[in-house]
Amino acid sequence: MASLVITDSAQAASELKQLFAEHSHAVFFGGAGVSTASGIPDFRSVDGLYHQQFAYPPETMLSHSFYVTHPAEFFDFYRKKMIALDAKPNRAHVKLAKLEEAGKLDAVVTQNIDGLHQMAGSERVWELHGSVHRNICQKCGSVYDAEWICARRHENERGIPICPVCGGRIKPDVVLYEESLDEGVLMGAVNAIAQADMLVIGGTSLVVYPAAGLTQYFQGDKLVIINRDPTPQDRNADVLISCDIAQAFDF
Repeated sequence: MASLVITDSAQAASELKQLFAEHSHAVFFGGAGVSTASGIPDFRSVDGLYHQQFAYPPETMLSHSFYVTHPAEFFDFYRKKMIALDAKPNRAHVKLAKLEEAGKLDAVVTQNIDGLHQMAGSERVWELHGSVHRNICQKCGSVYDAEWICARRHENERGIPICPVCGGRIKPDVVLYEESLDEGVLMGAVNAIAQADMLVIGGTSLVVYPAAGLTQYFQGDKLVIINRDPTPQDRNADVLISCDIAQAFDF
């Protein structure tokens, strides 16, 4: 069991402030829960995508095979549920960027694809599952942003985006089910975690592998887990925080 369990957000913020003051090479490892305060739904909570009703299960619609065989349905779901152009960084994103600027945070490792860490000002971000802000032509390599995808000016009659340069097929630069993580990104995340003196895990259920397995590389001083619900790795934490993550970073 963790040596310290915190459920009060004010106490959590005070503890995190002290921990970051005591460490100079922290790494933050985050999941969907980091962005829920920005209005982006997670997957596994009561109101998450996995509990909503669609024509196909979300896991199916976010698979590589579905992208290949049902591109119209894939892009309809992708535009409506995976891209959130109006979302803005919340207090957690902003504080993490400030901690990096202050030399207290070495890197952010994220499972999110929303780009909010970069929008907040974080520069050293390892995006394990890619980003909706990069959409790549599979034929010529041209890259298009999320705004371009949503503008829908270059699509066929089925609503599938087509590269205006070569007519090739566009694929979001996100890791779909049935796809492997990018090896370069994975190794960058592993190295950052291995060299950290504190690892703060936030907003993730730690059940999605291989991402959740990265925590095994941490050999530092303090392991902090911030999540509303229990995770399989709670027993390994030195500090266990169960409260709103944006409020926990309000220091």
